Amino acid sequence: MSKEIKVVELFAGVGGFRLGLDGYSNPKYPDFEMKPAGNFHTVWANNWEPDGRPTKQFAWRCYEKRFGEGSCVNEDIAVVVEQIKNGERELPEFDMLVGGFPCQDYSVAKPASLASGIEGKKGVLWWSINAILEMRHPKYVLLENVDRLLKSPTAQRGRDFAIILSCMADLGYSVEWHVVNSGEYGFNQRRKRVYIFAEMTSDNWDLSDRAKNGVMARAFPTEDPEKVSEFEIQHDPYDISQHFDLAGKKSPFCTAGVMQDYKVLTFDLTEKYEGELGALGNVLVPESEVPEQFYIPDEKFEAWKYLKGGKREERVDKKTGFKYVYSEGSMTFPDALDRPSRTILTGEGGIGASRFKHVVEVDGRFRRLVPDELDRLQGFPKGWTNTGMSDGRRAFCMGNALVVGVPHQIGVEIAREAGLK
Repeated sequence: MSKEIKVVELFAGVGGFRLGLDGYSNPKYPDFEMKPAGNFHTVWANNWEPDGRPTKQFAWRCYEKRFGEGSCVNEDIAVVVEQIKNGERELPEFDMLVGGFPCQDYSVAKPASLASGIEGKKGVLWWSINAILEMRHPKYVLLENVDRLLKSPTAQRGRDFAIILSCMADLGYSVEWHVVNSGEYGFNQRRKRVYIFAEMTSDNWDLSDRAKNGVMARAFPTEDPEKVSEFEIQHDPYDISQHFDLAGKKSPFCTAGVMQDYKVLTFDLTEKYEGELGALGNVLVPESEVPEQFYIPDEKFEAWKYLKGGKREERVDKKTGFKYVYSEGSMTFPDALDRPSRTILTGEGGIGASRFKHVVEVDGRFRRLVPDELDRLQGFPKGWTNTGMSDGRRAFCMGNALVVGVPHQIGVEIAREAGLK
């Protein structure tokens, strides 16, 4: 490998992986200056909203605004992959593939023994990742997903993650994963996501040692596990689709683990962090920068309070007339400023009352979070998404984003692994 790690970023959004790994330095935006995790250089990126309409590609436009025109391909990745396979499009040389891909049904339609090889369902984006790995075999892979991936689908708990691990093992990758709750490691938001690191290596891993001292464990330390599970996954993704955990009610995959040559060691992690915890209050802008429409009018306050409160009430289904009791617990209202925030969602924007939008109380007034605060909660520079988008679209971008500091810390350890630190 050269003196830098060349990166391809898929499902790039507004550039969280790139920002965390490459850092940011642009004289036009001195306030956005961020340190790199190491000598990373993103050489190609892709982002495409499946709606397809140009008006829906606002995350891509933000990416291009921040990283330069032509920095991100705005086309369907499945189509792009087919063009690369057919020699109709070039993909530059790279050492590492990254991306926050969606949690979908990864089941396989054909066994690997057939001449055409394994075949997944069309439109499932894992198979685009897998196709690029098959074609190019980069040294490193870093992926992000919701932690639900480890226990999906409900009828075969853990099947989808087993398919991913099987595919990676078949290509020669060894894998580590951790469910990282950013709020437990000093960040200002509690956001629980699974990060999957894979390395193309000929080294034989001692799975127990790798679980304690690998890239993920160094980036996000954990206590020694009380209970460890070891097993081997099937080699053919088709067999996994048909037979994995048919009788099980609980996924065999815990919140952390390692895999090499189809052999898995997994355990439930307990975070080991001794630094200062983050807090929602750390990201608030001066009240002089808050437009009036973000404050909750007095006449709307009770509606917000009701939605945030606990409920146990009789309701009637409008279609069937069936009566039922609806119940839900109460939420902290307003949101506490002295501890990490709840996870921000795509629907944080807009003036309508909502159970899930954040509400803060400042100087006796209640208000929603402004877009600059949502940017900062995800670890982006203040104003990162201020590229002509509406409040709602900026919130949508941040609800889909990741906490930038998480791939940054993993990147530090990958650079060390590569001998670039």
